[in-house]
Amino acid sequence: MSRLRTFSETDPSTVLFESGDGIEIAARLGALGISFERWPVRDIAPDATPERIMELYRPEIDRLVAENGFRSVDVVSINPDHPDREAMRAKFLEEHSHKEDEVRFFVRGSGLFTLHIGHQVHEVLCEAQDLIRVPDGTKHWFDMGPEPLFTAIRFFTEPDGWVGYFTGSGIAARFPRYEPAA
Repeated sequence: MSRLRTFSETDPSTVLFESGDGIEIAARLGALGISFERWPVRDIAPDATPERIMELYRPEIDRLVAENGFRSVDVVSINPDHPDREAMRAKFLEEHSHKEDEVRFFVRGSGLFTLHIGHQVHEVLCEAQDLIRVPDGTKHWFDMGPEPLFTAIRFFTEPDGWVGYFTGSGIAARFPRYEPAA
């Protein structure tokens, strides 16, 4: 189940807020400038091609592209047996930001976005049917877990917009890593 947990930036051991309710998650994140919505679940074969996945979500994709001017959309799939999974996980485990919004819709599986806004840290566990939009310049990190399993539709405005600009703060190392339930 999707979940939002909030902590003080100085105390990763004390949860200040927690909810698994999608409407409450969207409202809390919305107040912070983060978009969270749920799209309908589609019956997607495990071996579905990226083209098929995008075809199944075409109405939602077209709406988001029209509203935001995204210039490219793709599908990324990561599985526990991916040979580069450790390097891929490590790539965005440190606090960073981007020059454009990071927009992801989870078709299957899960991942943990952790947002550092003001003096709080907000963990957003995204699962199948969740769409999150992290505005450009928002400090965050992403953890796909030690055995990643997710498929996500990604939206981009510029081809180089998703470059990570790392803060070097070290805050991400103080917070728990994502360990999905078996």
